[in-house]
Order: sequence, then structure tokens, then C-alpha cells
Amino acid sequence: MSLSKNKLKYIRSLKEKKYRSEYGTFVAEGNKMVSDLLPHLKCQLLIATADFLNTINLQNVEEVIEINDKELSQASFLQNPQQVLAVFYQPKNDTLIDLSDQLVLALDGIQDPGNMGTIIRLADWYGIRYIFCSQDTVDIYNPKVVQATMGALARVSVHYVDLAGFLGQNNHLPVYGTLLDGRDMYNEDISSTGIIVMGNEGNGIRPEIEKLITKKLFIPNYPIGSPTSESLNVAIATAIICAEFRRRAK
Repeated sequence: MSLSKNKLKYIRSLKEKKYRSEYGTFVAEGNKMVSDLLPHLKCQLLIATADFLNTINLQNVEEVIEINDKELSQASFLQNPQQVLAVFYQPKNDTLIDLSDQLVLALDGIQDPGNMGTIIRLADWYGIRYIFCSQDTVDIYNPKVVQATMGALARVSVHYVDLAGFLGQNNHLPVYGTLLDGRDMYNEDISSTGIIVMGNEGNGIRPEIEKLITKKLFIPNYPIGSPTSESLNVAIATAIICAEFRRRAK
């Protein structure tokens, strides 16, 4: 079976959020990415070269189409397609979650797909299973976000919420945030559980969210007080703070 024009049109439409929302699906590409997601998510459509199809278990796939390199390049969102493109169903996340024994991330208006994907990948690395995002945070099923996660979407549950309402409902938990007027994170007591808020790339954490933070932290530069960059990239800042939380939890 060859790739029909209708199937190609459908795949290409998933580059836009409105169609991803309408169909409840998203695109993932590349050998490792698709291989990592297949055991965890239901796959609606998989198009791949014969070489890839000979290496993979297709038990969780509704429809498979063998294609050549030219057909793959027509469907792909990448400059250099890698043997396979898959359309997965978006998972339905559990809304009733007990966070009392969890360390979770809360993202306030993250916009850059690369940053978002990297943060999801970092969460996976540091065993953070839940991320809660403001409604204006970039869509995790944006193809650029999906690629940047390197398969971590299979293991991290991401929820879009009214962030102020979410923090208010969980005010029994410590809420941490990285802010310029915070206290040196290396000298502060931090817990192994709670919520870490990370802010927008340009504007940081919104004032209405900042009011709900119970412990303001600051990532110091070295030597302290010396001239330095104005701020850290949000993904890098997330890596630093998550590493410190997990180091203290040992």
C-alpha cells in the first residue's frame, strides 16, 4: 500500500495545533523516538521504510504503510527524515493525582519548543513524573517539542491547568520558584517533595503566580557578585535546580 494524498494531507495537518486538538493525535519521527514511544502509546499510523519495519514490534499499531525515502521526505517535518514517521494518539492523563509524595514542575508561560522539550527530558532524567503548565505554555505535541523530548513523553505526564488555581489547591505543599530576589538555593532548606515553578523565557514568573510561591530561590553565579549574564536559559535553570533537589534527597 502506498501513501495516499489524503493520508499525506492528514499527516501534514498535524503540524498545526488546531488539527492535533481536533484529531487527538500527534506526530513523532525517527528510529529511537518512535521505538521509545511504541510500547507506551497507541499508534494510529506508522509509515516507514522496509529496513525499519524489519526491526520493530508492530503489535500496538493500527495501520502500517511501507514507503520509500522520497515518500517519507514528503510527509516528514524534518530536514533529514530517519526511516519512520508515526502518528500517535494523545494519551488521556489522570486528573486525580496525589502529589503529597511527589516533586513536580509547574511551568508558567514557557514558549520556546526547544526549551519545553528539554524540560520534559530533564523531568524524565530526574524522575519527575508530573508537569503542570499554564494554558499559554507551548503545546507539548508541537512537532519541535516532541523531537526535543527524545522519547521522554512516554514517561512524563503533562497537564495544562489554571496555574494559579492549581497552586492554590495544593497550598499544603511547599512551592518553590527561582527569582532574582530569592535566597541562595545552596544555603536554603529544601524538601524532597513539592512544586518547583519555572517562568517564561523573557518575563519570568507572573506576579499572580509569584504571590503563591512559599520559598523564593536564587541560582547564584560564581564568583558571587561578579559581572555576568543577565539570566540563565530556563531549561538550563531547570536542570540546575532539579539536580540540587535530587542531590539533597539522597
